[in-house]
Amino acid sequence: MANPNTLFLPREILLTLGRRSADHVHYQCSTDELVQAALSRGEGILNDQGALVIRTGEFTGRSPKDKYIVRDETTAGHIHWNDFNQPIEQSYFDKTYRRVLDYLASTSDIWVRDAYTCADPAYRMNVRVISEKPTDSLFVYNMFLRPQEDELEEFCPQWQVFVASNLRLDPRESGTRQHNAAMISFRDRVVLIAGTGYTGEIKKGMFTILNYILPQHHDVLSMHCSANKAEDGTTALFFGLSGTGKTTLSADPERILIGDDEHGWTDQGVFNFEGGCYAKCISLTEEKEPEIFRAIRPGALVENTGFFPGTNQIDFEDSSITENTRVSYPLHFISNAADPATGEHPEHIFFLTCDAYGILPPIARLSTPQAMYQFISGYTARVAGTEAGVTEPKSTFSACFGAPFLPLHPGRYADMLGNRLRESNAKVWLVNTGWTGGPYGTGQRIKLAYTRSLITAVLEGKLDHADFEIFPIFNLEIPRDCPGVPSTILNPVHTWSDRDVYMKKATELAELFIRNFEKYAAGVSEEIKAAAPII
Repeated sequence: MANPNTLFLPREILLTLGRRSADHVHYQCSTDELVQAALSRGEGILNDQGALVIRTGEFTGRSPKDKYIVRDETTAGHIHWNDFNQPIEQSYFDKTYRRVLDYLASTSDIWVRDAYTCADPAYRMNVRVISEKPTDSLFVYNMFLRPQEDELEEFCPQWQVFVASNLRLDPRESGTRQHNAAMISFRDRVVLIAGTGYTGEIKKGMFTILNYILPQHHDVLSMHCSANKAEDGTTALFFGLSGTGKTTLSADPERILIGDDEHGWTDQGVFNFEGGCYAKCISLTEEKEPEIFRAIRPGALVENTGFFPGTNQIDFEDSSITENTRVSYPLHFISNAADPATGEHPEHIFFLTCDAYGILPPIARLSTPQAMYQFISGYTARVAGTEAGVTEPKSTFSACFGAPFLPLHPGRYADMLGNRLRESNAKVWLVNTGWTGGPYGTGQRIKLAYTRSLITAVLEGKLDHADFEIFPIFNLEIPRDCPGVPSTILNPVHTWSDRDVYMKKATELAELFIRNFEKYAAGVSEEIKAAAPII
């Protein structure tokens, strides 16, 4: 394939890859060119709406046990080393770097895309992504911010990401657990991704970098959250782990979408890190999530979905490959997306949890210490897997609702959140999008319409003067009434058939919170510790 943008191809790319000519090095290709390249290489097919549908192979999600950060003089005393931030020696990184470059130099075609992160120009970070697949370049086009053509002439990458999806590493040579890895070197400003076709590793690699740099060097709170705003600029944030409704609830047709996943909060307001959305597709319907459904069109990249037999129509209920089916698309595919993707200080913040135990209320108002406690806890509960006969919920605690992407100690982000809350007077709400009337298998999932009504009531000030009562054990304030929501479900105690059983299960959940928080207790104030459940 001829390269349509050879004129603009930075010559240092050829030096980096050891190539003598620009032949088969494809720079800043259009989405149409990338899609056609993927189709010609047999890497995907078009669905009935013209979106490119691919399979990511062995990995259909992130592989957190295979993520490494080089421990060197830059990082040794700053990284919170743990199961998510695993140290690796510089020598291993250097060998892997050389292996990845040699591999990319030997492939027939290379795709290069220059992009940047951070919608606020004050924090812009230029990124160059070099990959062996056109689909990776399409993902980067969709998800990162896109420079104008005149900016490319002077574009200087501050970080480089090398993606060798089909390269199988030698663990003995690379110091890795197995044949795949995502490695970050802050000294070299390089990300290496090898052995996995899951495109999400690219964006989460850059998210990890921003989570390290922005809080330390710019006093910016980096957040795993979605954000939207009203026409008058009133901004809201939605924190939550995968499956809690973060993307769904922020994609409100009555509000302007700032972004669906990664944001920064400065002393001036909030801004999106990205230029696109990476939404889950499982059980997607036009009725429930119209903006996401309609974004699946030419230029969108859909991952790991199935089709109805004999057609190219996506079956969004099909989880035979994975529950983690995804679609990436640029923000401008959303009719009400903000441009630029920035907002004022949030007036309301929602912590979303999908409580599969059926214990927590549909909504509760939090004090600042309670907000800090819940932020550090980062609780949700999922239904265990798809293994036959396994139906018990499983609790998940992910500090700051994004532990796998946080290189610093969670207390650092929590302290920054507390400062921002006090400065902005933002109100914080805990929202359960999970079960009520009993756990999964016994109770019922809280209707999305009820959750939307609760959030709308908050945003429109309809709960400002509502009558609240105290939710037992967790000591949260919950409203007695809310427009559009049956009052019978607002206090989950009343939704269970047996109050004693409910209180027993609520106590067990409280114990899980307390045990989880023990690992952070030494680094937080007495006021925050006092916000724990009381048994």
